[in-house]
Amino acid sequence: MDYLYEENALKAGYKNICGIDEAGRGPLAGPVYAAAVILPLGLEIDGLNDSKKISEKKREQLFDVICEKAVAYSIGIATEKEIDEINILNATFLAMHRAVEGLNVKPDYALIDGNQYPKIPMVMEETVVKGDAKSMSIAAASILAKVSRDRFMLQKAKEYPQYQFEKHKGYGTKLHYEMLTEFGPSPIHRLSFLKKFYGEK
Repeated sequence: MDYLYEENALKAGYKNICGIDEAGRGPLAGPVYAAAVILPLGLEIDGLNDSKKISEKKREQLFDVICEKAVAYSIGIATEKEIDEINILNATFLAMHRAVEGLNVKPDYALIDGNQYPKIPMVMEETVVKGDAKSMSIAAASILAKVSRDRFMLQKAKEYPQYQFEKHKGYGTKLHYEMLTEFGPSPIHRLSFLKKFYGEK
């Protein structure tokens, strides 16, 4: 994990390089989140890694450090209704666009986790497969997106306690499917993700 990708972009003449990652493409419920982060080049953040590889407690600690030390950061979402209307891939891109639009320092270069381009206007893009384990900026974005989404799902767990969102965050676990069988979908479920489960109702 280093700033190699960021340094290469700087050498190519770009000034403000942001990392972009998403959280929540797979769950059956809740929005998809994306974060965009511009870090001071060379900033060391102890323990920063792909958000899926570290504990919830550590992610919460890193969230505060990243927010405090980033040059700029922003979080964007696309709702479950938008996911149903335009599909999860386009909704993910929409969340990424919103995250970049929310930055108070405008990037001219974006490092995006994965292998697909969201096509952000006026920004040169580079995709990095498994970028959240390679680029500090993308790893920071992965933490902000994951923690923000988890916090949202914990709030919704209080609103809809019967689904036990605090245990699975909306992912398609055995428990979650059992709760869906018993209670049907909630207002925050992605109906397009449940067609196979319910048939085409």
